[in-house]
Amino acid sequence: MKRKLTLKLIAKELDVSISTVSKALRDSAEISEDTRQKIKAFAKLYNYKPNNIALSLKNRKTRTIGIIIPQIVHHFFTTVIRGVEQMAREHNYNVIICLSNNDFEKEVMNMELLANGSTDGFILSLAKETMQKNDFHHLTEAIDQGMPVVQFDRVVDGIPSDKVLVDDREGAKMGVTHLLKTGCRKIAIITTEDYVTVGKLRTKGYIEALESYDIRVDKDLILKLDNIDSCDDQCIAKIKHFLKGKDIDGVFTINELFAVEASKALHTNGKSIPADVSIVCFSDGDLSKYATPSLTTVSQHGEQMGRRAAELLINKLEGPEVEVEEYTTSYINTSLIERESTRKVK
Repeated sequence: MKRKLTLKLIAKELDVSISTVSKALRDSAEISEDTRQKIKAFAKLYNYKPNNIALSLKNRKTRTIGIIIPQIVHHFFTTVIRGVEQMAREHNYNVIICLSNNDFEKEVMNMELLANGSTDGFILSLAKETMQKNDFHHLTEAIDQGMPVVQFDRVVDGIPSDKVLVDDREGAKMGVTHLLKTGCRKIAIITTEDYVTVGKLRTKGYIEALESYDIRVDKDLILKLDNIDSCDDQCIAKIKHFLKGKDIDGVFTINELFAVEASKALHTNGKSIPADVSIVCFSDGDLSKYATPSLTTVSQHGEQMGRRAAELLINKLEGPEVEVEEYTTSYINTSLIERESTRKVK
């Protein structure tokens, strides 16, 4: 397949910066006439045509940040948005929020819409279907054309961008270790399929916690679901079937939705929480706080994550132009919040 010509490739071939190429193609007076003509001739020779995402390069500042998230009903994402808006307001930026609804095509459309002169850069958490398809062309196109992107929570390695994460593996390990410290030894996990990065990492943390106590990992105690931001009837049925008759004394779930449904299923099975089975989950949302019993959680501190993501993006937008971009991966510490769903540490 013929390689598609991008601003990045033109810059590499002519040994100039992406910004220089962009300005030359727009006849910016900041670029010398000789350099402009050389770049324009090269672009014409190879039939370069800017794509939709190229339309909002730095030729006009909107002082607006675009956020694309998988779901709005998820408590974690609402806290991230709050953090982004706080930091944006402190730096006189506006925020536009778009939902992908975990749909790949919707995510691509959102990026093209926001890049069409509406925003200066993106903060993005990948849709489930995007991760499933393993197709990230819309991110690479945006970045190749000089559009700054910050990924958070659900990210893809290999894409040159700033990233903001929690240490999902260590957070899960902390949650499962808490169950172990309270005396649990037969701990089940309700997680996602491995293509969802956060589910894969949290499952790894669960396994490491068990191994640190010399407990053999039982595959029959691992339920992998194709959901992450919701729990439909099929998901609920799978959780009920999974927990029915299980000889367990602890459950770790990678989100609070799964934990609430697990709690219901255990009650239906005549189990008392935490006397018979203890529960720990990721995400410290309202469901965790107001469930009966209230749930012990691993808090992701979404507001801090949002502030850091906005800070990284604004630094890119307002920083000096550089020949070679450098990218940062920032980690937000998790913390354990103990509530009624776990026994006291022995």
